Amino acid sequence: MFDLDKWQEIFLTIWHNKLRSFLTSFSVGVGIFILIVLLGMGQGLEDGIRDQFKDDATNSLWISPGITTLPHKGMQPGRRIVFTNEDYELFKQEIPEIEYITSRFYIPGNVVINYGTEYGNFDIRCVHPDHKHLEMSIISEGRFINDIDVEDHRKVACIGINVQEELFGETEPIGEYLHVNGVPFLVVGVFKDEGSERENDKIYLPISTSQRTFGGANRVSRIMFTLGDITLDESLRIEEDVLRMISEKHRFDPEDERAVNIGNSLEQLQQFLDVMLGIKIFIIVIGLFSMLAGIISVSNIMIIVVKERTREIGVRKALGATPASVLSLVLQESIVLTATAGYTGLLLGIGLLELVSANMPEKMEIFARPSVDLTVALGATLLLVISGAIAGFFPALKAARIRPIEALRDE
Repeated sequence: MFDLDKWQEIFLTIWHNKLRSFLTSFSVGVGIFILIVLLGMGQGLEDGIRDQFKDDATNSLWISPGITTLPHKGMQPGRRIVFTNEDYELFKQEIPEIEYITSRFYIPGNVVINYGTEYGNFDIRCVHPDHKHLEMSIISEGRFINDIDVEDHRKVACIGINVQEELFGETEPIGEYLHVNGVPFLVVGVFKDEGSERENDKIYLPISTSQRTFGGANRVSRIMFTLGDITLDESLRIEEDVLRMISEKHRFDPEDERAVNIGNSLEQLQQFLDVMLGIKIFIIVIGLFSMLAGIISVSNIMIIVVKERTREIGVRKALGATPASVLSLVLQESIVLTATAGYTGLLLGIGLLELVSANMPEKMEIFARPSVDLTVALGATLLLVISGAIAGFFPALKAARIRPIEALRDE
């Protein structure tokens, strides 16, 4: 039951000892403030890195050719590995787990891109239709490159929204021709990419058309594919299969780490999640130790408070106060001190995060706007109440055990 007299007494005690109460609760407030700020910054870091993964499918393998560094079956190191369309077909036929597959071809030398008198500096990617699934491209107008474009060597292009803005301005790009090294390509689609602003500067062309038009023969620069819903262990096993197949076909030592480069996005994602888990645990440990220091401080002060009020407590008990009511009084005072200071630290921490978030640039790689969700705030509230109870329990127990006769003799 709510006891108004008891609460008035608690607040009067705190008010009459303002400086001591402030210093007592200061460390608790600082502990919560540090915990909230660190958690918010950690969340911003995690969100920022996760945004980087939004750019690509997170279940994909990316295979790029390199240069051999080990001798193998009579061949000297320093041999450049060259992927071809046959390698693309090999993976497509031999790896049943493949969901989407594409290869890339990069046009050699400087590339001049223009639409009429408008020129721009954009990246060209010559790909298969499945490429849009690898890069998570979102078609906003028209369509992406399709199988007929590749089979018929059509001169068509799908452009990023930044290309549309810079080259075409207010002109509708679908049905218009842009020129790549003087060769006209019909624009059939516009896409956007939410993972990275730089991806919106790309232009996609059919790989077969580019190989024929720009002297690529059947060479490809990279092969990538997704693996559907598989585990990390399964993806690592397929990675080994890929290395075995490609090393046999191109005759290099599979132990040669420079002959090909295989990127496993699922493995990279798992490494990132492991690192973030470690950072979160570190932040929570730091925050808990800061709070522990505050709790010890509050507990020590409450012991002093009980000692100073020994005679008063003795009089109370002599007049009929029960040990439970004395215990409750000290505990409530401890919880009020801890919760008030902690909540002040909580609000200041959230306020600082909001201030940082409001003044951050719109686009920042690696680091997103820091934030703390409702679960953390509710958890911190519960933690404050428990901390206050822990801090005041032993002083309260000591107060409850005070014998009236001894207390009245206390000097």
